[in-house]
Amino acid sequence: MNMLEKINTHLELLSKSERKVAEIILLSPQTAIHSSIAILARTADVSEPTVNRFCRRLGSKGYPDFKLHLAQSLANGTPYVNRNVDEDDSVDSYTHKIFESAMASLEQVKNSLDIAAVDLLTQAKKISFFGLGASAAVAHDAMNKFFRFNIPVVYSEDIVLQRMSCMNSSEGDVVVLISHTGRTKMLVELSALARENDATVIAITSPRSPLALEASLTLALDVPEDTDMFMPMTSRLAQLTVIDVLATGFTLRRGAKFRDNLKACQGRFERIAL
Repeated sequence: MNMLEKINTHLELLSKSERKVAEIILLSPQTAIHSSIAILARTADVSEPTVNRFCRRLGSKGYPDFKLHLAQSLANGTPYVNRNVDEDDSVDSYTHKIFESAMASLEQVKNSLDIAAVDLLTQAKKISFFGLGASAAVAHDAMNKFFRFNIPVVYSEDIVLQRMSCMNSSEGDVVVLISHTGRTKMLVELSALARENDATVIAITSPRSPLALEASLTLALDVPEDTDMFMPMTSRLAQLTVIDVLATGFTLRRGAKFRDNLKACQGRFERIAL
């Protein structure tokens, strides 16, 4: 387990002040590597002894030793490819690593997934799917699945249109926000805006993230992937799989008559395509 994963694992065990240090480091680990203990303490609004206690709780001898382990965590893997892949890996080697990593992540998500969101979606008057960056592609996939369900569905990757949609939301609407890190400020603001207008917000994101804390309901995906440093892979697969689970649950919860109508619509689409 690298240092970033260890920080995420220990978050619940940290004191309030130590957690502030952890959150600053997780927000920008590269900055933490180049910061003195005084600068990090000031940024987190804690004392320098608190930073040292945090480092020792993570198994380091002190702040310099902690920074060394943190730097090693960020150096693992080939930047902008995959953190499990090394520069000199053979085709067989990196293929095995990517598949093993994907299967392990999906297994972890399966064992921790709470699908109470299905009830909210089946009762929604309107459903919106929003994400930015790599998560926008997942939101678009969700729109493609849900627009067949005879319910108004909104999708956009434009932040201005996303904000307008949240401002015009109302009670009974469900806004689904997708973000691996959950630290994207604009998505956290969207969540607050939607809830201010009485919409229900479902976040598909990392546990204990700012977005998770702001949402009405969180589908927590605890997938250890640094998307600031590497190309999103296992996190995107986990998000897409959760969307498949929600779409399947929606279809089953609506009953046999709904599925018959869905089948008839699909038949008409296929005839039009021919």
